[in-house]
This record gives sequence, C-alpha cells and structure tokens, in this order.
Amino acid sequence: MYSTLEQKYLRLQQELVGGAIALFGVFLTGTLWYKLVEGWGWSDAIYMTVITLATVGYGETQPLGHRGRIFTIVLILMGVIVIGYIVNRFTEALIQGYFQEGRRLRQLKRLIESLNQHYIICGFGRTGRQIALEFDAEGIPFVTIDSGLEQVQEAQAHGYVAVQGDATLDEVLLAVGVERAICLVAALPRDAENLYIVLSAKTLNPNIRAIARANSEEAIQKLQRGGADAVVSPYITGGKRMAAAALRPQVMDFVDGILTGADRAFYMEEFLIDPETCPYVGQTLREAKLRSQSGALVLAIRRADGSLIGGPTGETIIMARDLLMCMGTAEQLREINKLLCPINSKTLRRPKHT
Repeated sequence: MYSTLEQKYLRLQQELVGGAIALFGVFLTGTLWYKLVEGWGWSDAIYMTVITLATVGYGETQPLGHRGRIFTIVLILMGVIVIGYIVNRFTEALIQGYFQEGRRLRQLKRLIESLNQHYIICGFGRTGRQIALEFDAEGIPFVTIDSGLEQVQEAQAHGYVAVQGDATLDEVLLAVGVERAICLVAALPRDAENLYIVLSAKTLNPNIRAIARANSEEAIQKLQRGGADAVVSPYITGGKRMAAAALRPQVMDFVDGILTGADRAFYMEEFLIDPETCPYVGQTLREAKLRSQSGALVLAIRRADGSLIGGPTGETIIMARDLLMCMGTAEQLREINKLLCPINSKTLRRPKHT
C-alpha cells in the first residue's frame, strides 16, 4: 500500500532502528566484559566502553592484559563498523529527504484517520479523475486509491487525499477507513478487479454503498450478484447519452446542468425520511407545504419497497423511509433539508463555488 519512496523510508527507518540496537548491543557487551571478566567497577567499565567506541584515545582506565587488549581492539572495530553504518544511513536519509517523506506519511495517516462518512475512489484513471472532479465540486470528503505512483502524485497535485496501493486488498481498504465510509466507487479498467473490490468492501462494511464500473453486460450481472448497489458501463451509458443528446439536446443540457459541475443555478438532492425525526410522516405534500416553505420542488419519491412515484401530486403521502428527490437552488435545498430532518441529521453538501 506504500509508494516506492514510502517503502524506502520505512526500510531506512528499520535500518536505523537496527543500527541503534546493534550499537547498544556492542556497548552492553563491552561493559559486561570489563565488569565481569576484567573485574572492574561499573563506572570504570562504562567509561572504558564509551571512550573505546568513541575512539578518543584517552588510554586504558586500568591496566589490561593481553586478552583484554585483544578484546578492546575487537570492540573498537565493532564500534567503528556499527557507528559508520548508522552515519551512512542517517546521511542518506538527509540527502534523499526521507525524513520529510516520513512526516508527510504520518500527516496523511492522521488525515485519513480523521475521515468519517467519506467516499472512496478506487482508480485514478480517466473515469476516476472525472469522479474526483465532481466530488470536489460538491465539497464532499473523499480519498483516492491507485497502484500507480504517477496517478497518485497527480491526484495529490490537485489537492486530493491519495494513497498508493492495490485496492483489491483488504489491508489497503482498511487503511483508507472503509469501515467508516458511506460509499465506494470501483473505477478500475478491469472488471475482475472491480468485482474483488466490491466483495472486499461489502465484507468489511456491509452498509457501504458500492458503485462499480463494468465493460460488458456480463460483467454488470456479475457485479450486481457480487453486491454492487449500482453498476455503470461507460460504453452503454455513453451511447445512451449521445443518442439522447442527438434527439433531445435541450433536455440533456438541462439535465447535465443540474446534475454535474460547480457553477450551477439548480441542483438535485435526495433526502431519506427518518420516521423518528421527520415531522411530516403521514402527511400529504399539500399538508407539508414543502414547496411554499423552502421553494424546492419534489420531483419524485421512491418508496421503501422500491416503487417510484414520478411527479407526485399534492395528495401524495409522505411515508417513513421514503426517498424524496428534490430540485432547487443551493439555498432552497438547504431549507428543505432543515424541514425534512433526513436520517443522521446530515448536513446538505454545499458546492464549493456557489
């Protein structure tokens, strides 16, 4: 899950720790020798070991025999090797900037740990870039995963939170907080990888909403069986959109204008009716007066059983667990959000450039 530079930093960190342990081992060996074999006091043993390893040349603290001098020579050589190794590793860390990378890695880890109710984008290719642009325009928190270093660096250059790793691995998904996320988008070019991601995400967080990319109708069916809540084929969807743009260009311009982008006059949002917090459960739309109170328009209602009511009338009853799809300005949608009190009392996403 780590980039090449991050892997080098972790390896260097391990080497520095290993060098410190080796130096302490040499120091302990020398002290115990002078104490136990030569019969010196602790103070003299520690002092002799320190000046020997430091090669300061102060001379023997107490007279040494032939055996003691041979050991001191070996101790000097061991000290020079270990200290030289530590200095070499430390110098490389300074020159290559590994300490700065370590600090950046710790900051990234703290940032990801602070994320909650966020979105995860797996893959920062052409599809993933567009998804990230839309999420960024909506002002919602998200993190991107990609196995390529160039893609991760590009995402970071745009100011996105990005991690290098294999999104099909559980440890990588856990590292980006999949258990705290509300939605995951599998946008890798291979259908098998997207299927693995969906299976892993649903296993680690059964409540997460999984959106997957598919390249064929067969892959769409497999991803749906694998637990994907929605499957999108760029080729099928692109073909339908192009046909609609050719046949109904003004309609498509309007739909695009309210669904995507940051510089919009109107927006669409969905609100889930929580029976414990919403005061309008059991009332008709006319009785609730949502339009007159907020200015937002209720375009459709999806019931808890999955049935869809398009263009609901004033006599349509608001029921528990309904999903209301509304259109309006950013301010109008914030007002209807306050009125409906959707589940978890979520704050309406506020576009960054409105």
